[in-house]
Amino acid sequence: MTLAQLLDRLAEDQAFTKNVRAWVTQPVQHAHFCDVPETFSASLKRVLSSRGIRQLYHHQRRAIDAVLAGDSVTISTPTASGKSLCYTLPILERTLREPESRALLIFPTKALAQDQRAEFQSWVDALEAPIGTYTYDGDTSAVVRRTIRSAGHVVLTNPDMLHTGILPHHTKWVKLFENLKYVVIDELHTYKGVFGSHVANVLRRLKRIARFYGSDPIFITCSATIRNPDELARRLTGTECQLIRESGAPRAEKHIVFYNPPVVNTQLGMRQSALIAARTLVRTLVTHRIQTIVFARSRLRVEVLLAYLREDAPRARIRGYRGGYLPRERRAIEKGLRRGEIDAVVATNALELGIDIGSLESSVLVGYPGSIASTWQQMGRSGRTDEPSLSILIASSSPLDQHIINHPDYFFDQSPEAALINPDNLIILVSHLKCAAFELPFTKGDRYGGQSIDEILQYLEEHRILHRSNDTWHWMAASFPANEISLRSAAPENVVIVDISHPQHQVIGEVDQFSAPLMVHEGAIYLHESRQYQVEELDFDDGKAYVREVDVNYYTDASLSVDVRVLDEFSKKEFPAGQHHLGEVQLTAQPTLYKKIRYFTHENIGWGRIHLPPREMHTSATWTAFAESFGESMGPGAMESALVGLSHLMREVAPLYLSCDRNDLYVVPQVRSPFTERPTLYLCDAYPGGIGLAERCHQILDDVFASCQALLEDCECDRGCPSCVGAAGEVGGATKSATHQLLSHLVVNT
Repeated sequence: MTLAQLLDRLAEDQAFTKNVRAWVTQPVQHAHFCDVPETFSASLKRVLSSRGIRQLYHHQRRAIDAVLAGDSVTISTPTASGKSLCYTLPILERTLREPESRALLIFPTKALAQDQRAEFQSWVDALEAPIGTYTYDGDTSAVVRRTIRSAGHVVLTNPDMLHTGILPHHTKWVKLFENLKYVVIDELHTYKGVFGSHVANVLRRLKRIARFYGSDPIFITCSATIRNPDELARRLTGTECQLIRESGAPRAEKHIVFYNPPVVNTQLGMRQSALIAARTLVRTLVTHRIQTIVFARSRLRVEVLLAYLREDAPRARIRGYRGGYLPRERRAIEKGLRRGEIDAVVATNALELGIDIGSLESSVLVGYPGSIASTWQQMGRSGRTDEPSLSILIASSSPLDQHIINHPDYFFDQSPEAALINPDNLIILVSHLKCAAFELPFTKGDRYGGQSIDEILQYLEEHRILHRSNDTWHWMAASFPANEISLRSAAPENVVIVDISHPQHQVIGEVDQFSAPLMVHEGAIYLHESRQYQVEELDFDDGKAYVREVDVNYYTDASLSVDVRVLDEFSKKEFPAGQHHLGEVQLTAQPTLYKKIRYFTHENIGWGRIHLPPREMHTSATWTAFAESFGESMGPGAMESALVGLSHLMREVAPLYLSCDRNDLYVVPQVRSPFTERPTLYLCDAYPGGIGLAERCHQILDDVFASCQALLEDCECDRGCPSCVGAAGEVGGATKSATHQLLSHLVVNT
């Protein structure tokens, strides 16, 4: 059965359509072409012609003309619009004419860099030109690294390797930096939040070293559709970039379906699990041989859904794909998708990026990805041919999912979110100034990121990290600063997962140290390609988790307890029922319990304690403290219910305004805060030092609280449910009404 036939059948299936909240069909869009530049060399024109490329899309020609004229550019067009040619062709053209020129291509992941290297190399092979094209990452051997430094015309890498492997050793890369003409930053939209803030500083260091060697590279940045690609490119690179966002690429017909699983318990407002709904829909697609990609929001959900689908369709070729799989597994899965040897893949957003996985017919999103930009990006992973495609968004019970699914106009009429970074976050800035001082000395009056840094350099001098000689600061500490800084705000080392089921122990995966306490604590069930392993020991000091293969009918889900202590208050504003504050806090996060969840029924069948030390960090927060008289008028039980209900709403709604993931925030209710001595609700950045989320939220609290109230009023449950304030009776039977009472004072008086 073809996809078109299946779509006709679904449209007539009342059991399916009664849960559809929107079915939008995007029409065919025809291409807008331009001629290939006359100035291209004969050999490049020949290769273009041999590949059937006799014209370029309008946006490709605009970008190429700008780059060849010496301008930096930002290309922000939809997925599958041929953005890679916007940098491949001008780099090849210049290298053919100037063999000494160099280009540095930066991709957010090793996998994407390796994928793009293969594509770039195919052009070089067709040209039969001596253009050295290499990937430089942690897997590159020492012998090859020496070759790359001397003969690499085009070097493809990732921000982490640029940070630790190239910039600190720039004296070995003289040929690259002396002749650096182009710096390409692909998947620009991924550089937001703490990661983007770090990478902006890495690029400041890159430009500083390039200037030292006498080069001033042109930046070519490529982004999926976000609201502020030009602003993000400017803040990330420190360079004004010409924005090109009108796509000339064609687009086939695409069907987008918003599906809300049915309510299975009206009284409690409980909906069918999004995983169960996805299981049914994906089984239908796979049965009819519709090649499908399924996006789930967590590693755990990927593994659980993978187990369900393999149970339902044992003959189908279904794979999982997520962080933690070994590189050779991921490469094999990508290759299988391209060749059509895999019927379906269940993935985290690790496959959201532009890795070549062929032409899939359908994409299924299990839960709202958290932003409009990510949703379009994941939906764009299907429909890369002239044939129609299907994308289905299946809502979970979370308040944010329910808000999006029941207000589809918000999604279809709204611009994608802005991507925010804060490269001048003091902790991030100081960390990279250490790296920059290691790379090249600073002189009094030097500016970094456009601002004076003498005061920070003096601070580092006082702490014997830098040594001042006359007006120049030199690195003097014994440590290697880049190794101490993770760009992704996790520990530099991962925890390796070792299978001890057999005499020959085998590494089967890895997990970052931040996630390890929740994923591989002792007693946890670790899932890998739907196989089950029980964690027998977590050795944090050695960075290893030892697991043994088991066959049980449950998986585990861990809980985290978070406590807040105020360190400093920066500002305060009054409202009749209390005050809104902004300041610095200390967060203490403690893994506490884990639940055993039965497969298929999702029943809680047991629990266990997690015995691990707490983790502490200083960060920024905004908090609302309610007047003591207000709390007394509501009563202690109602106030506790209201605070818990509002924290549930805030955790879902605030990311809409802050363009972040819900895991970037901690929302902590305290019935009697030790600092304010009153009922208080804290919203905190989940990163050391903060990245500006709490400050931004403090400025727009009125909008956030108003949206919380609207979402609460839209929900049809009586006493509270997972789609608004949490499960009914979670704290008390009147959670919804108490939360509504609390919000009525916040919204009216904010």
